[in-house]
Amino acid sequence: MTNFIKNFWKDEEGATAIEYGLIAGLIAVAIIAGASAIGGGLNEMFCKLSNIVKTPSTTWADASTTCAAAPTTP
Repeated sequence: MTNFIKNFWKDEEGATAIEYGLIAGLIAVAIIAGASAIGGGLNEMFCKLSNIVKTPSTTWADASTTCAAAPTTP
């Protein structure tokens, strides 16, 4: 039984796969966090652009970042 435990403790097979899995998980978290940060900025930019198109006399600096709700069709 002690030999089994010693061999099991020394065995490093599969450790690389676990490490790659952890690295892939961290990369996925970084991608999700980055996409969330960029997504908010893009939404704000398109809201401003939409408001400028609706009211041509509005400048980029004066445009509101709030988007109007899309009209509902009956």
